[in-house]
Amino acid sequence: MSLPKTLAEDVARNLVMVARLIDEDPEQAYAYSRIALRLASRVAAVREAAGFAAYATQKYGEALAEFRASRRMTGSVELWPVMADCERGLGRPERAMAMAGEPEVQKLDKAGQVEMRLVAAGARRDMGQIDAAIVTLQSPELASSAVHSWTPRLRYAYADALLEAGREDEAREWFGKALEADKDGATDASDRLAALDGVEFVDALGDDDEPADEHLAVPADEHYDDRTDEHDDAPADEPTDADDAPTDAQADADDEQDDADGPAKA
Repeated sequence: MSLPKTLAEDVARNLVMVARLIDEDPEQAYAYSRIALRLASRVAAVREAAGFAAYATQKYGEALAEFRASRRMTGSVELWPVMADCERGLGRPERAMAMAGEPEVQKLDKAGQVEMRLVAAGARRDMGQIDAAIVTLQSPELASSAVHSWTPRLRYAYADALLEAGREDEAREWFGKALEADKDGATDASDRLAALDGVEFVDALGDDDEPADEHLAVPADEHYDDRTDEHDDAPADEPTDADDAPTDAQADADDEQDDADGPAKA
């Protein structure tokens, strides 16, 4: 769907802020996503961004509704694993397991299939089936010595499941393998290994040795200026026709009603 140039620019600026803030400030990213959604609810990329922002703030029912809307618009199965993880977040691991067995999984690329395997193993653990979770994670991807973007998380999940099952020696081995593959620090495998080895990290500086200026309060107006700078990219006023923008409310009504009462993920 094409948008008028000015409106498209406003939407794009808000989506940029969502991408920029979603890791460091999920709540603020969510606020930007809501602006984009009000401006262009019939754009699949907007619905997807709104879904990830809601997911990052643990609003799993809302995230699932947005992902479903995006999928209806595009026909893509790319969001299938995160949709299944939303079902886990809503306290419905059995639905996540059902999704893991659907034909859509076979249409995913390798990264998507690994992601689905991680979600399925998590659902097994949610249901108290720790041995089944371990088996779920055992795969050619886990056994491979090749390192991909998903390798550290897959090895880490396997180590964590082994540890929960009381298989500490194997868990230590796999936390070590996760650490070897984790060049970007995507996991806390080093901390988990240290904990298993009984290593305790202590602050080398005593309370009296801390730099004095670390305890100085930041003036309120400085906080305000920082926030103002962050919001320069957001439209100061919403377009007058924003309230008339279609919201797909009717298309999503059935999905949202089904998800609205679900408990939030722990």
